[in-house]
Amino acid sequence: MQASAPIIIAGHICLDLIPALADAALPAPGRLMRIGPATVSTGGAVANTGLALHRLGADVRLMGKVGDDIFGRAILDVLRGHDHKLAEDMIVAAGEATSYSIVINPPGVDRSFMHFPGTNDTFTDADVPYETFGDARLFHFGYPPVMAKMYAAGGAELRSMFMRVRERGIATTLDLCQPDPDSEAGRLDWAALLSRVLPNVDVFFPSVDELMFMLDRPMHTRLAAGEDVIDGALLRRLADRLTAWGTATVVIKLGERGLYVRTSSDPSVIAACCRRVGLVAADWTDREIYAPCFVARAVVGTTGSGDCTIAGFLAALSRGDGPVEAATAATAVGAASVEAADATGGVPPWGVIEQRLNAGWPRHRGSIRFENPTPPADASGTVLLR
Repeated sequence: MQASAPIIIAGHICLDLIPALADAALPAPGRLMRIGPATVSTGGAVANTGLALHRLGADVRLMGKVGDDIFGRAILDVLRGHDHKLAEDMIVAAGEATSYSIVINPPGVDRSFMHFPGTNDTFTDADVPYETFGDARLFHFGYPPVMAKMYAAGGAELRSMFMRVRERGIATTLDLCQPDPDSEAGRLDWAALLSRVLPNVDVFFPSVDELMFMLDRPMHTRLAAGEDVIDGALLRRLADRLTAWGTATVVIKLGERGLYVRTSSDPSVIAACCRRVGLVAADWTDREIYAPCFVARAVVGTTGSGDCTIAGFLAALSRGDGPVEAATAATAVGAASVEAADATGGVPPWGVIEQRLNAGWPRHRGSIRFENPTPPADASGTVLLR
C-alpha cells in the first residue's frame, strides 16, 4: 500500500537496551555477573507504530524528541537505517538526555523494566510543527502517561495539541500505556483527563487493562488477581462511556483475545470524523465489532504487538476501509508482528498480509462472551455485533 497522504506519528520514543541473560538470578551486591550481548532497539509509540506503518508501505512522518547525546544519535541512526526521511522531523533537544529503558528479560520469567523518561518528559504542544503538516489526514499520538508535560494540569497540553491538529482538518488518534501505579501519573484522575481530551480525539486505542486501571480500579484489581472479568458487557460499558465523552471510535486491545471496536451512535460526531479521514459515515455509525486474533506461525516475541495492531488499523483508515476491514487488518498486522523477536521486524509489506488473508489465514476461536448470541463472523472471521 501507498497512502495518498502522510500519517504523522508523534509522542514517546526511547532506546531499549536488552541484555541477554542465561537465567533469572541477579547479581549479589558487590559481585560481577557475566551476561550475553545486548540487543539495542528503538521503543515507544513513535518507533513501533511508525516503523510498522513504514514497513506496511504507508507514507509516514515521525515526530519524537531525543537529546543531543549518544543514545539520541543511536535512535536517529536506527530510523535512518530504515529510511533517511524518517529522522527528518525528529526533535533534537540540546543539553537534554534521551529516554532509555533497560529490559530485564530472563528466560522463563516475566519481563521487568527500568525506564528513564528523559526528553519525553519535556515534550509539549509547542514541540509539534503544525505548520509543516501539509496534506496529512491522520495524526497519531502515543503514550502520554509516560510524558510528564502531556498529562500535567489535567492534560492541558494534550488537549491543546489535539485541538490545534483538528483546526487543520486532520483526524486525531490516541494511544495510552499503563503508568506505574505509585508514580504521579499512576495517581492521576484519568477519567477527568480523558473526559476533557476525548472530544478532540477521533479514534482512541486503549488496552482493556489500561481502561480498567483508569476507569474501574476495583475491576482492575480483580483482573490482576487472576479473575476473568472481561466480557462483552464490560467492553460495551467502557466503550460507551468513552464515546459519550466525544470520541468517534474506541478500539480496545485485548492482547491474545483480539480486538473490540465500538463507534459512536451520534451521526454528527461520526460525520465529522469521516470527513477528516475520507470514510463513508454510514459504514462507521453505531458499530460494534469483535475480531479474534489470527494464528501466528510461531510466537517469537510480543514486544510492540499492540503498537503494530494500531498501525494496521491506521493503515486501513488511510485506505478508506470500513470498520470490519480495519479490525481485520489490525489483528492481522498484530499477529504478524509476534512472528519476530523485535517490535516491528515481523511486519511485512501490506501485500503479503493481504495474500495471507486471501489464502484463508486461520484465527483463534473468539474467547469473549457477549450478552446476546454472537452472530456469525464474516469471511475473515471478524464479527459484526451491531
